[in-house]
Amino acid sequence: MPKSTLGVTVGPVVLKLGGELIDSSQELARIADLIARGAVQRPIVVVHGGGSEIDAELARTSLDKRTVDGLRITDQATLDVVVGVLAGRVNTRLVAAVIRAGVPAVGLTGADDQIGLCRRATPYRALDGSTVDLGLVGQPLPTEAPRLLDRLRRAGYTPIIACIGITKDGQLLNVNADMLAAQLAVNLQAGRLIILGVTAGVLDGNGHAVERLDDVGINRLMARGDVSAGMVAKLDACRMATQAGIDNVIIADGRKAVDLDLLPGTVVATGRGAPTDTPAATSSKETGS
Repeated sequence: MPKSTLGVTVGPVVLKLGGELIDSSQELARIADLIARGAVQRPIVVVHGGGSEIDAELARTSLDKRTVDGLRITDQATLDVVVGVLAGRVNTRLVAAVIRAGVPAVGLTGADDQIGLCRRATPYRALDGSTVDLGLVGQPLPTEAPRLLDRLRRAGYTPIIACIGITKDGQLLNVNADMLAAQLAVNLQAGRLIILGVTAGVLDGNGHAVERLDDVGINRLMARGDVSAGMVAKLDACRMATQAGIDNVIIADGRKAVDLDLLPGTVVATGRGAPTDTPAATSSKETGS
C-alpha cells in the first residue's frame, strides 16, 4: 500500500528491467547497485524479463522460437523453458546481486500470491491484419494490491518478480514484462512506473529520443512504423498505466541510468480516457518474454 511521507501519500516505484540489462555480470552488478540506492529512498517493486536467455535455451533444446510482431507464441514446451529460465536462473541471479549491493530482496514470480493474476490472452490481431493464437500467454488483470507485496515491503524487502502469470485456476502463463509491470503499478497505486531498456527512450523516425509523448504522438509514431514491435508493446503498457491513473511514467535507457530520479528517456503522458484508435494501440501486446 502507499506510504505516507510528511503527510503526502506516495506509492512504490515499479521498475521494469529488460533482460538485456542483466545478461552480463558487469551490467547485473551495476543495475543491482541502482536498485539498492533507489530502495534506500522509497519502496521499489522490480519486474524483469529475460528474452535472450529464453531464446538461447530454446535453441539449446532444439525448440523453435515462434513470434508475431515481436511477441512470443507459447506452447507448453516453450512455457516450461520460460518458467525455468526466468524463475530459476535470471531471478535468482538478480536477487543475489541486489543482496550483494546491500538491500534485502526476495525473488518471486507472478504466480506467488497471484501477484500476476491473468486471463488467457484472446487471439492477437497482428499489424499485418492477420489473427494469431499466442498460446499459453496471459493478459494481466486489475486486482487489489497483493497482500504479499505489501507485507514484504513493510518488512523492508525489495520484491523482484519474474514475468510469469497465473490464472484463477492455477494455469501458468507467459506474460509480457512491460504489461505485467504496468498492471502492477496500477494495482499498487504506484507513485511511478519506470521501464528500463537498452534504447535512449522512444526514438522517432530519425533515431532521436522523444522527450515526451501523448496519445497523438504515440499514434503518429505507430502509424508511420517508426517504432519496433517491442517498443509498441512498451507504449501500450505505458498508455494503459497512465489512463488508469499512474501520472509518472518513463521509458528510459538503463545503460546510462545512474539515479532513478534522473533518467534519460521519454516521459509518457497520455492521460485518463485518451483515445487509443490505432490498430497497434488497440491490439493486445501480452507477451514478450
